[in-house]
Amino acid sequence: MLADDSTLLREGLVRLLADEGHEITAAVGDADALLAAVAEDPPDAVVVDVRMPPTHTDEGLRAALEIRRRWPGTGVLVLSQYVERRYATELLTGSGGDSGEGVGYLLKDRVVQIDEFLDALDRVASGRTAFDPEVVRRLLAHSSHTDPLRRLTEREHEVLARMAQGHTNAAIAEQLHISRSAVEKHINAIFEKLRLTGTTGYSRRILAVLHYLGS
Repeated sequence: MLADDSTLLREGLVRLLADEGHEITAAVGDADALLAAVAEDPPDAVVVDVRMPPTHTDEGLRAALEIRRRWPGTGVLVLSQYVERRYATELLTGSGGDSGEGVGYLLKDRVVQIDEFLDALDRVASGRTAFDPEVVRRLLAHSSHTDPLRRLTEREHEVLARMAQGHTNAAIAEQLHISRSAVEKHINAIFEKLRLTGTTGYSRRILAVLHYLGS
């Protein structure tokens, strides 16, 4: 399902996804219509903008949180021009009561390749995560006052940012040109410094880190 108040963008995404073999069960222009459509027939995933009628502030993100609470099996991919920190953190950390898996956040003007968008949607629909690096950077900057984060080394910050984007250990190792064992050591150090040593599971680790970023 798609929710965006821009008719041109919404219809463009409908055609793009249909051409790629996806079934579009609803395409709406406001958050209330999205919630009604999901309630009638929960999809594998929804793509939603942040700012929609009537106030054009945070209706989309609040609808995304509601979807995650009521239909945790539905993936949510936020596609917007804006990073709304409060609700973004709540969505990505799963603090609204769901596990936090199957969520993503992309910035419209930074999606330069269609394959990037399609890959992110597939990851979210399959229960994984997909975060734009710029979204993570802004959340990191917003939380730079957090004492545990200041204890991280530069390399640990690089690893943390890629974890928050949803990358696997193997992908992080390739991007940073280090071994997988080195990545694992950095991750263990990050968890120890952020007091997350009891956290288990790849997605849970990312969500726990993002919880601290938004604290």
